[in-house]
Formats: sequence, C-alpha cells, structure tokens
Amino acid sequence: MFAATRASAFAAKRAFSTSAANLSKVAVLGAAGGIGQPLSLLLKENPHVSHLSLYDIVNTPGVAADLSHINTNSKVTGHTPANDGLKAALEDAHVVVIPAGVPRKPGMTRDDLFNTNASIVQGLAEAAAKYCPKAHILIISNPVNSTVPIFAEVLKKAGVFDPKRLYGVTTLDVVRASRFVAEVKNLDPKDVKVTVVGGHSGVTIVPLLSQTGLDFTKEELDALTHRIQFGGDEVVKAKDGTGSATLSMAFAGARFANSVLEATVGGKKNIVEPTFVKSDVFAKEGVEYFSSLVELGPNGAEKIHGLGEISEYEQKLIDAAIPELKKNIAKGNSF
Repeated sequence: MFAATRASAFAAKRAFSTSAANLSKVAVLGAAGGIGQPLSLLLKENPHVSHLSLYDIVNTPGVAADLSHINTNSKVTGHTPANDGLKAALEDAHVVVIPAGVPRKPGMTRDDLFNTNASIVQGLAEAAAKYCPKAHILIISNPVNSTVPIFAEVLKKAGVFDPKRLYGVTTLDVVRASRFVAEVKNLDPKDVKVTVVGGHSGVTIVPLLSQTGLDFTKEELDALTHRIQFGGDEVVKAKDGTGSATLSMAFAGARFANSVLEATVGGKKNIVEPTFVKSDVFAKEGVEYFSSLVELGPNGAEKIHGLGEISEYEQKLIDAAIPELKKNIAKGNSF
C-alpha cells in the first residue's frame, strides 16, 4: 500500500539526481494540523528536500520525531514558538509552505475564516520577511484570495516583496476538476487536464472546460462547474463539523511545492502550474492578483499566461468572478 502510494504520488516524473545543488530546506508553517501533517509526510518523500522544517504552536516536535524515522534522505526538525522557534524554522528556507490557520466548519465560507486566519498569516509574513526574505512562499491558508494580498503587503512594507516568489496555491481546484470530469466522462484522471483560473473560492473559481478537448452538454457544464467551484463544501458537509478538505489539499500542496522545487533547484524546464499571483491578466479591471497558468523557472513565476480562447459560457463565469475577486483582494490589502 505504502509503495503504491509513493509510486502514484511521485514516481513517474520525479526520477532526478539529488546532488547538493538541488537540495533545499523546506519549511511548513502549520505542520501539526490537518493539512500540515499529510503535507509534511508527502514532502518527506521529495528527493529535493534536504531539511524539512516543521513549525506549529503545539505538537510539532512529535510530528517531526515521527516523520524523522522515514528512510528518505532529509532531516526533520520540529519547532514551536518557544526558544525563537519560528526564527529557527524559517532561517535559510528556500521554500515555505503555509497551511496554518483554522479549518472551515459547516455553514462557513472562506470569508468567514478571514479575521482569524488573516492575523495568523500577517504574523507569519512578518517573520518570513525578517528571516527568509528570498524564500518562495506558498500560501494555502484560506481565504487565499485575501491572504496572498495580506502577505504581499507585509513583504512590501519590509522592502522585500518579489512577486515572482509569492504564490497562492490553487492546485486543488485543478486536481478536483480533473477528477470530477474524469468521473463524468469515464476516463483516467491522469489523461484529463483542466485549466482553472480566477481565484480560490466559490464563483471566483472558473474551470475552462472548453479547453479540455472534450464535449459537454449544458447540463454537464452546469453540474461540473458548480461541483468544481463548491467541491470544498462536499468535504465540509461529509466531515460533519470535524473539518474541511485536508488530505486532498495536502496532495495538491505537495504537488505544487514539488513543481516549485523542480523549477527552482531541480533545473527542470517547461513546468506550468496554475497559481494565484500578482498578475497583469485583469489588472486593467482592477484585479491585482489572479490565478492562471504560470510557467515556473529558477526565479519562480517566470511567465504568466493569459486565458487563451474561452467560450461564451466561460466569459460569463469570468464576468461573475471579477467583482468578487476585487472585493476579496481589497479586503486583504486593507487588513
């Protein structure tokens, strides 16, 4: 079972050398939580990681001790706020992945999470600006549409903001879209690539199903679009008050972190992933951040792709997403 899991998660496209030049310290902030633990497990398997640095307010030493027994070539350290733990966790980090914050409960939107998670993200941003200003920062903490702008504003204030190195992780929307379309069309998800653009909540999530090369009825379009936009609600409801999407989010977060590592230290070319970044795609409409396909390179987000050809149906989705995105971003900027 474990071998099969490893094969499915990392095998096919992850056979690379592990010389000192392409090994990195990766920090996970919020590592003891529902996303943080499985995310850290997946990162422990990644051959580009030489030091997995885990931080949370409690329980991190135990998580680190457990993971440190896995026989892959990376050391694991666990840190808490005691003894300057956040500083130790972040210093010399090449990649910082942030799933910290409270999970969504039934009836909550991602915006309901804002007040609690915004404060957490702001504190972590201040620490990152101080201790690892050149790190690649991957934001999972919701609401991503607002937490990415918060992080950016803190980095700007500290004079260390590099838009190429700050990413909102929207990979789960793409993972879900691939899975959901594959179910409807009776295909293997690995053969189904769905571009998802916009943001990372509700109507701001815009799947470009017309670009898959598949045919859909109007009923299929409506059902798939709604399920991709509100797939997180399925998990919140099914978990019945105990949390939100953690395992699938960890899988998606590890996938994106691996892509960043492959591009920045692994020397791999032509890596394209969707991510919520500072973008010109809808800047004229007042949308400063937007998720679209982004080509990753040694310096991070090297090339931001536009939408390409979209259908009339998708244009309507974009029209609905833009005002909501503007509100979410403004909320983060003004926090």
